[in-house]
Amino acid sequence: MGSWTLDPATGQATWSAEMYRILGLDPLAGAVELPDISKLFVPESVARVNAAVVHAIETGESWHEDLELSRPSGGWVISNGIAERDFNGKVVQIHGTMQDVSEQRELEAQLRQSQRLEAVGQLAGGIAHDFNNLLTAIRGYADLARIELGPGHRAAADLGEVISSADRASSLVGQLLAFSRRQVLQPRVLDPAEAIADVVPLLRRLLGEGIEITLAAASDLGRIRVDPGQLGQVIVNLGVNARDAMPRGGALVIETTNVELDEAYAAVHADATAGRHVLIAVSDTGHGMDAATQARAFEPFFTTKGPDKGTGMGLATVYGIVKQSGGSIYLYSEPGRGTTFKLYFPRTDAELSAPEPTIGPPARRTGTETILLVEDDATVRGYARRVLENAGYSVLEAEHGTGAIEASRDHPGRIHLLLTDAILPGIHGAELAERLVAERAGLRVLYVSGFTENSVIVHGVVSPGVDFLPKPYRTDDLLRMVRTVLDA
Repeated sequence: MGSWTLDPATGQATWSAEMYRILGLDPLAGAVELPDISKLFVPESVARVNAAVVHAIETGESWHEDLELSRPSGGWVISNGIAERDFNGKVVQIHGTMQDVSEQRELEAQLRQSQRLEAVGQLAGGIAHDFNNLLTAIRGYADLARIELGPGHRAAADLGEVISSADRASSLVGQLLAFSRRQVLQPRVLDPAEAIADVVPLLRRLLGEGIEITLAAASDLGRIRVDPGQLGQVIVNLGVNARDAMPRGGALVIETTNVELDEAYAAVHADATAGRHVLIAVSDTGHGMDAATQARAFEPFFTTKGPDKGTGMGLATVYGIVKQSGGSIYLYSEPGRGTTFKLYFPRTDAELSAPEPTIGPPARRTGTETILLVEDDATVRGYARRVLENAGYSVLEAEHGTGAIEASRDHPGRIHLLLTDAILPGIHGAELAERLVAERAGLRVLYVSGFTENSVIVHGVVSPGVDFLPKPYRTDDLLRMVRTVLDA
């Protein structure tokens, strides 16, 4: 906090050393004239403080004002002042203090943005949950109708358009789930540099020959725990965003290095946590963003591109994936000087995950086993039953856990598979499975869900050893997964 004194007769001010530091001026330059002081603030702040000084002189009251600095880097200060009078009531001096609150204001802005994105994310996640059931039914029944009619029927092409539109809607719902941090993840311990290098061939095809891609990885790079597919999506989305900012070509640099975030850094970055991290920095030489655009860059459906240039979900998806993976993301940009996204992921000392085994598709999609189908949405349940019965399976159905237990006890023969929604009214899917598996030896379980907040998926991560099929699913997805679980 700096202190100052102003002589109203001469307009000269005396400052403490801290005042010079706050305002970015040379303390050896000497006294600062009143007109020069006014140039240090934006016009609105100058008008407000001038009015406050006049009021203080007239009434003897003190003032307390928030003032915005006019320097290129911006900033805010809190100014307090009071007029000193002689025995005749004449104002002889004005005294005051000034405190730099730029970091505090920046942190408050970050917090407000984080809260706004969190609120939008909750709304998006709720909408996505409901839409998953609708899309499963829309696409599923259209697929069944197309199969019934055959490829030569004139309505088959129309149904194909319905299915294609449902697939596009499903992709959009997936992006909403990613933004709202409610998608299903399968994290693995990996070397981020290797994971990024695997994506580069695809990135080169998407960006074209006019953009040069450079990778720079530290030799002692740490390991992180993320879903490899989601990390790849992050890099691709940032690359495509950079491409759109460089219509005449340019350079994209992807750097990976170890960093240590201290408490001081975490204190001024709302979403950061102190400790060991791996930094992934993605920089481009594009046209950059102004402050207003940066403030909304991660909002879903916000875009500065034309209406036919995408949905505005690319950066929102990146934000959601990074946050759900336990990381943080920050944006640095200036108009005409390019953009850098800095992604921080916590480092781990765990061993690299073993390569995932290559599992081929099941030899067949049909079967004669008995399946207990539990689904509270009647439309989705009807669709799933038709698919399974068309494939030769015997199907018992229930709309909730209690009905499933009754159906199991009333069925004298063997039940090979419990196919249940993870979220059910009353008894949830995991509890239902535990009870039925205890009663029926050898019963296999396959969970389906369009939402990650349940006992099978904790914080978006599928529990180990659980077979899971996300909604919305396709006819072939359902038959393939059922056969895979039965044959495991």
